[in-house]
Amino acid sequence: MLTPNAKLLITGGTGSFGNAVLKRFLDSDIGEIRVFSRDEKKQDDMRKHYAHPKLKFYIGDVRDRQSLVNATRGVDYIFHAAALKQVPSCEFHPMEAVHTNILGTENVLEAAIQNKVRKVVCLSTDKAVYPINAMGISKAMMEKVMVAKSRNLEATGTVVCGTRYGNVMASRGSVIPLFIEQLRSGKPMTVTDPDMTRFMMTLADAVDLVLYAFEHGNNGDLFVQKAPAATVEVLARTLARMLGKPEHALQVIGTRHGEKLYEVLLSREEMACAEDMGDYYRIPPDLRDLNYAKFVEQGEEKISRSEDYNSHNTERLDSAGMERLLLKLDFMRAIQRGEAATPEE
Repeated sequence: MLTPNAKLLITGGTGSFGNAVLKRFLDSDIGEIRVFSRDEKKQDDMRKHYAHPKLKFYIGDVRDRQSLVNATRGVDYIFHAAALKQVPSCEFHPMEAVHTNILGTENVLEAAIQNKVRKVVCLSTDKAVYPINAMGISKAMMEKVMVAKSRNLEATGTVVCGTRYGNVMASRGSVIPLFIEQLRSGKPMTVTDPDMTRFMMTLADAVDLVLYAFEHGNNGDLFVQKAPAATVEVLARTLARMLGKPEHALQVIGTRHGEKLYEVLLSREEMACAEDMGDYYRIPPDLRDLNYAKFVEQGEEKISRSEDYNSHNTERLDSAGMERLLLKLDFMRAIQRGEAATPEE
C-alpha cells in the first residue's frame, strides 16, 4: 500500500478517477495528495468540497513538461490518469490525442525520472488492444512509451508500470449519465447497437486495479482486471427498470465514429504470456533487446497463440447481474431510495 506520509500526484486528478482516489485515501495516513489538471473550475470545486489540508492543487497540462517538473518535485508516487478519452472527438481531432495521450505521457515519465519519483502507474484502456480509432491508437502508443521508458530504470530507483481496463460505469463520458438524463427528461434512450458489449467495472474497481498494479508491478508490467460485460441493451433496459420506467423507448442510432462491436482487454499474443493472478492478469514486458539471433541460439520458445480476452467471451451479465453491479454505485443506491441523485464527476 501507499507508504505513510508519502506524497501522491494524480494527473487528470479532477476527473472521476481522481475523485475516487481522494475518497479512498484522503483520510488515510498518506501525507499529501496533489491534484494536477488544467481545469481551474473543477479544482476550485474540489477545493471547496473537500476542504482538506492534505489536498494540494497544481494547475498545468501534461503537454507542458515544465509544469509537470514543478508539480512532481518531492513526489513519491504518480497515478497518471490524464487523457483524452472520447472516441468520436479523438476521431475528428487525432493530433490532440497524440499531444495529450502520447507526448503527455512522455512528459509525465520524464518529469518523474528527473525528480526521482519512486513509482508511476499509467492508466490505459481496452481500446488500446487491436485499436481501430484514434483514441485507442494513441493509448496503445502510450503503453509502448510506458514500456520503453521502463527499460533500464533500475539505477534511477523509479518503477513504471500500467493498467488497462474497460468501461468504468458512470465515469466522465460514459453512457450511464446520458441514459439517466434521457429517462428523466422523457427522451428515448439512444442506443448505438443493442448487441454491442462492453466490460463493466465500478470506479472502486478501477482504484483497486491501480493499487494492485502499484503493489505488484515491476518495470514495464501491465495489469488487467477480469471483468464481466453486458450488452448496451441490457444496460439500458436495466436502468429503465430501476428508474421505474421499464417500457421507456429505445432509439437505435447506429455505431458512432470509431466504435467497435466489442472490446478486447488482452490480445491473443498477450494471453499467451499473461500470468493469471486470480482476479487479475499480469502482462510482463518483452525484455529482449534487438539482438534477436542470440535468443534463437539460446533456444527460446516461440510464442504460441491463444484466444484473446474480450467483452464477447467474458462473463456475460443479464439484467439481474447488471442491477447488482449498478447498485454498487452510490448514486444508484440513492436513486433506489427515491433521492434525486446524479452521477458524480
